[in-house]
Amino acid sequence: MAKVKKYRTIFISDLHIGSTQCDGKALLDFLQHNDSDTLYLVGDIIDFWSLSKRMRWTREHNTIIQKILRKARHGTEVIYIPGNHDENIREYDGFVFGDITIRNEDIYTNVNGLKYKVLHGDIFDSVTINHKWLAE
Repeated sequence: MAKVKKYRTIFISDLHIGSTQCDGKALLDFLQHNDSDTLYLVGDIIDFWSLSKRMRWTREHNTIIQKILRKARHGTEVIYIPGNHDENIREYDGFVFGDITIRNEDIYTNVNGLKYKVLHGDIFDSVTINHKWLAE
C-alpha cells in the first residue's frame, strides 16, 4: 500500500460533486493518499446547479463525502467555503455540520506567518456580483 503524505494544509476547489465533470476516481485516490491538519474546500464542492437539472450522484460521490467526514471526525480541521455552484450554503456562515465548519471566507496563515484571504473567485465575477447574498 502506498504511503500517505502528510501536509499542514490542503486546498481543494471546484470538485463539482454531483455533476458529470466530477472525476470521483481521481479525487478518491487523492484523498486516500494525502492527509493534512487542515483541509479547505473552496467553492463548488457540491454542484447544486447540476443536481437541480439532472441528478447524477454516484457511489464514488458518496464515498468522497464519507471520506471527508471521516477526516473531520479524526482531527482534520475541515473548512468549507461555498462558491457559486453551492451558494445556498453561504447562509450557514459560521455553522458547524458534521465537524465541518462553513465560512464564506477565511484568513489562512502560512508557516512563515504570511496571511492569505481564502475565498472562491466567483465573488469577482460580474454576473455573481449582483447576487442577493453579496448585496446583504
